[in-house]
Amino acid sequence: MAGLKDYHNTMAEQNKEKLEFHIKEILKLVGEDVEREGLLETPTRVAKMYQEIFAGYEVDPRDALGTVFDEQHEELVIVKDIVYYSQCEHHMAPFFGNVHIGYIPSGKIAGLSKFARLVEAVTRRLQVQERITSQIANIIDEVLSPHGVMVVVDGQHLCMCARGVKKPNSKTITSAVRGQFGTSSALRSEFMSLIKE
Repeated sequence: MAGLKDYHNTMAEQNKEKLEFHIKEILKLVGEDVEREGLLETPTRVAKMYQEIFAGYEVDPRDALGTVFDEQHEELVIVKDIVYYSQCEHHMAPFFGNVHIGYIPSGKIAGLSKFARLVEAVTRRLQVQERITSQIANIIDEVLSPHGVMVVVDGQHLCMCARGVKKPNSKTITSAVRGQFGTSSALRSEFMSLIKE
């Protein structure tokens, strides 16, 4: 097992060195002096940041829910206001916001913190908000087989707020419904009212 860990550490270090090289080249291309004091450590810092914000590529999001537990609770469970940070795959600009998850168990539940881990695994990679929303709903549906799932994601996208049309404070809201949430407007309304509290 130690050999596998050493291999991953070596690969991570090699990737970091490659990232540093390319970041330095980008700085040169935009007209910066990479030898000035303020930029000497920038390639290293940015490479470390990329390894952190793109850590989702290192995990299978399905594993994030961990061990599931048998539990006969079959009423609505909501985990709301899970903060996320991601990177738009179109401009590599940040976007961020909150994820709200509701599900109706059918005999299986996951630990509440596991939903935050799932959000991290899905969002820490190049993404679009629509895909994040669907992936989270699909994984919960697949792993827990609940009676229903609803996911609502809100986001502020710097590619829209700080560049292009430059519309600060604009928000994007996406939703995904599975199972009973797709057939019951009352259930959708209950979920929406509870996440606004």
